Amino acid sequence: MLSILVIDESRTRAAEICAGLALAGHQVAAVLSSALDLAQQVEAIRPDVILIETDSPSRDTLEHLATLHRDLPRPVIIFAQAGDAESIRHAMKAGVAAYVVDGLEPSRLKPIVEVAVARFEEGQALRRELAEATQKLSERKLVERAKGLLMQKRGLAEEEAYRALRKLAMDRGRPLAEISRDLIEMAKVLL
Repeated sequence: MLSILVIDESRTRAAEICAGLALAGHQVAAVLSSALDLAQQVEAIRPDVILIETDSPSRDTLEHLATLHRDLPRPVIIFAQAGDAESIRHAMKAGVAAYVVDGLEPSRLKPIVEVAVARFEEGQALRRELAEATQKLSERKLVERAKGLLMQKRGLAEEEAYRALRKLAMDRGRPLAEISRDLIEMAKVLL
C-alpha cells in the first residue's frame, strides 16, 4: 500500500481521487489545494507518491516540483487537461513520472500509479549509475595526475608510480583517490 499526497484545488475532484485511490488499495496521506510550500509539506507528510490534478500545471507548480525532485525525489503524477507538447516537456523536466491528459478515471488509477513508480525507480537507478560513473572518472583522473607527478618528479615508470600510490594507500588505509588528491595538493604547496 502506497501513501499518496493528493493536490487538487477542487474539493469535489479531490474526493473522487481519494475514493479511487482507496479502491486501488492506496492510502491518502493528505489532500492539499495547491503546490505552495510543497517541499515542506512533503518533508512533513513523507508520501510515497504525489498526485496532482490540474487544468494545466503552472510555472510555479513546475518550479516547486523541480526543487522537490532535486531535494526530496518522489514519483509525481499529473492529471491535466492541457496536453500540448510544451507543457508535457516542462513537466517531465521538472521530474514528473507520469503526465496523463484528459481527465482522471478512478479505475485507471492503480496501473497509472504502478507505471509512475516503476518509471521513477528506473530514473533514480540511472541517476545513481551516472553519479557513480562520474565519481569513478573523477577519481581515475586524480590517480592519473598523481601518477604523472611521480613519474615526472621521481623519474618513475608508469607502473612503478601506480604501485607507489597503491602501496601508500594500503599503508595508510585510505582510498587511492584520496592519496592521489593529497599528493597533488602537496605538490602544489611544494612546487
